[in-house]
Amino acid sequence: MSYSPDQSTLERYADVLVNFALGGGEGVKQGDVVLVVANEAAKPLYVELARTVLRAGCHVIGQYAPDDDAAFNLSRDFFELASDEQIDFFPARYRRGLVDQIDHMVAVISDADMHALEGVPPGKIMRRGASMKPWMEWRSEKENAGLFTWTLGLYGTPAMAAEAGMSESDYWEQIVRACFLDDPEPIKRWRETSAQINEYRERLNALHVERLHVEGEDVDLRITLGESRRWVGGSGRNIPSFEIFTSPDWRGTEGWIYFNQPLYRYGNLAKGIRLRFEAGRVVEASAEQGEELIREMVATENADKVGEFSLTDARFSRITRFMAETLYDENVGGPYGNTHLALGKSYLDCYAGDPSSIDSAEVERLGFNDSTVHTDIVSTTDRTVTATLRDGSELVIYSGGQFQL
Repeated sequence: MSYSPDQSTLERYADVLVNFALGGGEGVKQGDVVLVVANEAAKPLYVELARTVLRAGCHVIGQYAPDDDAAFNLSRDFFELASDEQIDFFPARYRRGLVDQIDHMVAVISDADMHALEGVPPGKIMRRGASMKPWMEWRSEKENAGLFTWTLGLYGTPAMAAEAGMSESDYWEQIVRACFLDDPEPIKRWRETSAQINEYRERLNALHVERLHVEGEDVDLRITLGESRRWVGGSGRNIPSFEIFTSPDWRGTEGWIYFNQPLYRYGNLAKGIRLRFEAGRVVEASAEQGEELIREMVATENADKVGEFSLTDARFSRITRFMAETLYDENVGGPYGNTHLALGKSYLDCYAGDPSSIDSAEVERLGFNDSTVHTDIVSTTDRTVTATLRDGSELVIYSGGQFQL
């Protein structure tokens, strides 16, 4: 019989996601409209999220879908049956109306099959992602105007636990600890942790960093932050989220980087990913497993550029094990925290100003990247990050898995 968290855990979890994570750490307001997205494996949390939204005096729009599993795999069916025209189809009027209607979105990850799309040509998967670009752009536009917030949560499944080499109860123990659900007042703990993260974020922003040099046994990478940048984190977007990140000027990325953590993306698995950059672009991409997927992804428009660079301090995170899910693996603590970068789309909230005030020409001038892809790739090895400041001096800002500020 599949493991299921008890009712009190589900109630605390839903409370954190709705009344803390949404609203940028402030929760929802009476009368807001919340889109709740989940698959059938996460039904207990989906139901509790809907109840919590209703208790807050808000309105629920539900998006509940069947699991992809051995018996029914609708995602694979789509790519096997759909014509190019069907893959490219975008329901513009429906999606536009949905974006206009909602104030928040909470989505639950709960994979019933971690390899649901293995064998599907990666080009088809990338093409489908490109067709959905307006949906991403409309949400980002509304978010940058301060009118929309979102968060992600995780509901552990037998498949996810097995992929991570854990029992379901051990897997859920990581979720409970990571989200402070073992605390009688998890929202209070989140606000305390966010305050600590924000203290380091403010210290980073006060440094006026020009460039970063990331060094270790498996990396020698230089990153240019660029004009009008800021570090962000601790906002409640994603639960859990312990990282501090920025979206650098993609044009200033040089060197190479290896990632020791597997990547689960697009229903596929890639391992041992290695990237080399010249003049801001990936010029070499390889993987010990899943290389075709990585190459196809990098070949997607602007997915050969960095959209995010992130650091997680091991002292903040209670995640201690590999979880086979990027949401957790990009926030892992352990002995060395983690460093990760994302290929593809930049986050405009890393602009040191009002992101709704700049037009596309200015976004391009500043070196913010635009793509249908945003793929985080993670490493947990020991790395040192040295910053070159505006006055030309150098300062180690991160080593041994901790900020040195």
